[in-house]
Amino acid sequence: MTISTGDTLPDADLLKMGDSGPETVSLAALTKGRKVVIFAVPGAYTPTCSSAHVPSFIRTKAEFDAKGVDEIICISVNDPFVVNAWGDATGASGAGITMLGDAEGTFTKAIGMDFDAPPAGLIGRSKRYAMAVEDGRVTVLHVEDNPGTCEATAGESLLAAI
Repeated sequence: MTISTGDTLPDADLLKMGDSGPETVSLAALTKGRKVVIFAVPGAYTPTCSSAHVPSFIRTKAEFDAKGVDEIICISVNDPFVVNAWGDATGASGAGITMLGDAEGTFTKAIGMDFDAPPAGLIGRSKRYAMAVEDGRVTVLHVEDNPGTCEATAGESLLAAI
């Protein structure tokens, strides 16, 4: 099943780095009674993800805040150590973007956003998407046709749609 506008997100345990190491984070708990933005990338440190997608949400963070968005979450099918280091390297963590790892791709598969690109060495990764979620329900969903582009899923595009 591929997630669609109007659907409720399945609960999933994602990972983030805490003071004592990896910590489990319930996506249901993060979205319950809240307005959040979730965007996903094919991989930490990959070119488009690092040079376009993450920076677009850093640039628009204050505008999302002004629209009542409680949190911006970036999900990558990577381990929490890599996602944490990447959040620091891109400035996303410092900008207040929550960086979460879907290490086994469980959430990504559950919402039908997984894909493989063997020539690029990407196996079991996430399609590039951005969504607005209110109380666990998807209100806006943008998905790129090509994982190497960041247009429909850029922060500016999602911001204009909410």
